[in-house]
Amino acid sequence: MTLDQAVPGHAPPDTSAEAARPSLSTGGKAARAESASPAGGPELDRVVPVSGRRRSVPRWLRRAVGPVALLVLWQVFSASGALEEDILASPGTIAATAGDLLSDGTLPSAMLVSLQRVAVGLLLGGVTGVVLALASGLSRLGEDLVDATVQMLRSIPWVGVIPLFIIWLGIGEAPKIALISLGVAFHLYLNVYAGIRGVDAQLVEAGTSLGLGRWGLIRHVVLPGALPGAMTGLRYSLATAWLALVFGEQVNADDGLGFLMNQAREFFRTDVIVVCLVVYAILGLLADFLVRTLERLLLQWRPTFTGQ
Repeated sequence: MTLDQAVPGHAPPDTSAEAARPSLSTGGKAARAESASPAGGPELDRVVPVSGRRRSVPRWLRRAVGPVALLVLWQVFSASGALEEDILASPGTIAATAGDLLSDGTLPSAMLVSLQRVAVGLLLGGVTGVVLALASGLSRLGEDLVDATVQMLRSIPWVGVIPLFIIWLGIGEAPKIALISLGVAFHLYLNVYAGIRGVDAQLVEAGTSLGLGRWGLIRHVVLPGALPGAMTGLRYSLATAWLALVFGEQVNADDGLGFLMNQAREFFRTDVIVVCLVVYAILGLLADFLVRTLERLLLQWRPTFTGQ
């Protein structure tokens, strides 16, 4: 006998209404999804990444807003007379001067000479810095013999040795190239050395357990691990090379961008000076672009954060 039969006047519950109500199971969810869909079928919201909604304006256009606004303000101040030509030439005058220097071949010739100086100084300084970093980073004995001397010389302002370079090397091309090499060598040494010593010790142990010898570890583990630091050092070295070129070409230069700037300074030609500075900046940006491209090619195995 059931409880319904034992209690007089008690009616059995109506299970048909409960069966009609959607439960919290997947069937109820499907029913709600079907009722929400105008076509009678389940509807899924399209997921749109947040970054995709933000980037309605091209990135190159956003990055160009600041420089363009600066040029517009510069031209307005120059046209209104608030900024005199003797203090700083207007963008229009500078563009016309750049066209004249390009048409008569003065600017391309000066650029070629400056590029040659940077290339030779970068090669000599780069080889010196990398060799010293390898000797100091791969060996404790090399570190004891090299690192202290390099750190001592690095603390001396490299621009301050220009008088010594003039006395030792004369006033020709040698002191200019030596100054560039000195600045490049220190940056590459520090970054390559830090990259070598920053390699994870567990990777070295794993390579040893796989049967790699000393040179195998250096080739397959240490040097690839130090490559990111070396690329960072190369970028710093290029920036330092252009800076050293500016100082070096002030020393009795008879050609190059620095020679043009010295001549323009004597005649108060601010337009020529700004043209040379813009060329320095463009060449530096191109060199940095080449290094970044090389970095992407050589470091494809390293995932990095690219921003949100």
